[in-house]
Amino acid sequence: MMSLTLYNTLTRRKEAFSTIEPGKVTMYCCGVTVYDDCHLGHARSYIGWDVVRRYLQWRGYQVRYVQNFTDY
Repeated sequence: MMSLTLYNTLTRRKEAFSTIEPGKVTMYCCGVTVYDDCHLGHARSYIGWDVVRRYLQWRGYQVRYVQNFTDY
């Protein structure tokens, strides 16, 4: 099976995905901050990270996924 490679913006390199605890992934993703009317761009955050979460689950990882929503 092909390994998962992600781009690390801190090191500016592609790196092999690894977990701190084998078989478990924890994800915290910033959601939208709504200050004006809702638009299609708000869906980007939800769809993008949901695809990553589903892929990791499909690969057999136990995923804990948390995403915030900020409104005023």
